Amino acid sequence: MPTEPLLRIDTLSAYHQFAGLPKPAHPLISVVRFDDIRPRKTEPPKSIVNNFYSIALKHNFRGRMKYGQQPYDFDEGVMVFLAPGQVLSVTADESHEHSGWLLMIHPDFLWHTPLAKTIRQHDYFDYSIREALFLSENEESMIVSIIRQIQQEYQAPIDKFSQHIIVAQLDVLLNYADRFYQRQFITRKITNHQILDRFEAVLEAYFEGDELTGLPSVGYMAEQLNLSPTYLSSLLKTLTGQNAQQHIHDKLIEKAKEKLSTTKLSVSEIAYELGFEHPQSFSKLFKSKTNSSPLDFRHSFN
Repeated sequence: MPTEPLLRIDTLSAYHQFAGLPKPAHPLISVVRFDDIRPRKTEPPKSIVNNFYSIALKHNFRGRMKYGQQPYDFDEGVMVFLAPGQVLSVTADESHEHSGWLLMIHPDFLWHTPLAKTIRQHDYFDYSIREALFLSENEESMIVSIIRQIQQEYQAPIDKFSQHIIVAQLDVLLNYADRFYQRQFITRKITNHQILDRFEAVLEAYFEGDELTGLPSVGYMAEQLNLSPTYLSSLLKTLTGQNAQQHIHDKLIEKAKEKLSTTKLSVSEIAYELGFEHPQSFSKLFKSKTNSSPLDFRHSFN
């Protein structure tokens, strides 16, 4: 079976050439307008891997995408964050028929700066395309202002302050994105609480299954909900104060308490029924979550 075409782009100069743009003014950081990208005359690749950070703010994207399970048009400004090595899948209707800004930063630009170590701590670099950030008009104005400042700075004569100033502006942009994502988790209440309800339903169904094979992973839960694991945990953390792994453990403890208090099954039998290969692992987790061993919990009902 033939594999889909995959294009790897290692440098900003290579991306500019691919997009029909003039050579970048700086080899390691670049800001371009989507309006200036020329449509390719040849068959575009099905997937692209850029070996640099990409932050895109898009308008008028021809096509639709999904935010979780709910579709949204690209009629408003949206931001997408891609880390080096992530695969961007391109579909037939996703041409460059849109406007906006693209900020690209090669990892080498961040060498010897604090941001080199902290940039991946911004969870949204691990979100998928369908989990884009939707901006209000004011939020978009702030982001565009910072992107323009970055562009002006690297186009000016380079001096010993240039990198520090650009990195500081980039750090501000990323922190604003953190804030706006938190706002999005809160303001899209209906969609997000639907995700929470479906998460609980999938978790309940898993533990009610006939043959458990260990605890459900965060990856498994995210796959069932058509979300990325990091986005799922970020969303749950905002809505409930607990990430996905904590929710999974809470459901496990709930089921364990139910079996300990209403059945005569041994601790080992309960552990096996809940998907544990080793009862000791179950007992250790139970005690860490309840400050009580499974037997002590059972005896408290006698």
